Amino acid sequence: MVLRRAGTAAAAAAVVAVGFVGIVTVGTFAASGTARSGTNHLSISSGTVPTAYRPLIEKWGALCPEISPPMLAAQLYQESGFDPTAKSPAKAYGMAQFLEGTWATYGVDANGDGRRDIWDPADAIASAATYDCALAKDVSNVPGDRQANMLAAYNAGPYAVIKAGGVPGYRETQGYVKNIQSLARSFTAPAPQTAVGLSQQAAGAIYFAQTKLGTPYLWGGEGLPSQQGRFDCSGLTQAAFESVGIALPRVANDQWYAGEHPSRDQLRPGDLVFFANDLNDPRSIHHVGIYVGGGYMIDAPHTGAVIRYDTIDQRDYIGATRVTPDGAAALPVRNADGTISGGQGPKQS
Repeated sequence: MVLRRAGTAAAAAAVVAVGFVGIVTVGTFAASGTARSGTNHLSISSGTVPTAYRPLIEKWGALCPEISPPMLAAQLYQESGFDPTAKSPAKAYGMAQFLEGTWATYGVDANGDGRRDIWDPADAIASAATYDCALAKDVSNVPGDRQANMLAAYNAGPYAVIKAGGVPGYRETQGYVKNIQSLARSFTAPAPQTAVGLSQQAAGAIYFAQTKLGTPYLWGGEGLPSQQGRFDCSGLTQAAFESVGIALPRVANDQWYAGEHPSRDQLRPGDLVFFANDLNDPRSIHHVGIYVGGGYMIDAPHTGAVIRYDTIDQRDYIGATRVTPDGAAALPVRNADGTISGGQGPKQS
């Protein structure tokens, strides 16, 4: 992307020296990723779901106490990335990745057009929530966290949860429960007057990016020796967080979901800042940088430019993400063809 003139690098460097170092020296870093109890009263964080689908997710995410709009959004994102045309090799279809046999039982005509359409987002979102709540009912007598038991039933089947007396010991199932609940935090709006916890890895990520200042931009660059150590925007942020032990996805619109989303006045050094072609659709995110304080970021802007300090005050600024290890680990894998793998959709037929 082509950014407007950002001011001098010296001014940005001064911001880093005062703003960022001040935060570090007063020792305000705290671990983020604290679990939040599942409740369907939670709101969806701005910019995390396509605006066209938000009312549907908010409505159906309150269908039963065991689910919430952010949790339902997390499931839909992991299954398809909100793509209503998604198909899988396992013949699971639509935004919620239903098998046809499961759809025949749980498919809902949510928009009242007389058809239960597996490809229709309105029907798919409602059906995903309906299926979740049916599973919650199946395991309602199992002790423990009701949402976790429901998610385990979604992955392993209700019988496995009933037999185990809770989340079964299968590694895949335990991972699925943890990932969806972690990913749901990325979709959850922070409570009013509540600050998003600071990332412990911010200092190292910024330090890495600072060592790359002046490096020429390369589309698709990941800093490899064969690329003369050059980066594009998301290649730089990926490498910066890899340097502190956090594996981010390769592209910017997937990195967007690697943690919670602080508001503009809650930004802290180390947050990732994002820019989109359509502020109503996070799938259109096309650029990312690392915030350093005072309204500036370090980024790899575009062909012909170098890694530098730039202002975040752009018309296409969509928001920020405070990366956490759990948030990054919860993200599904995007394949070379753009499809998502790692989803555990309603696969019982």
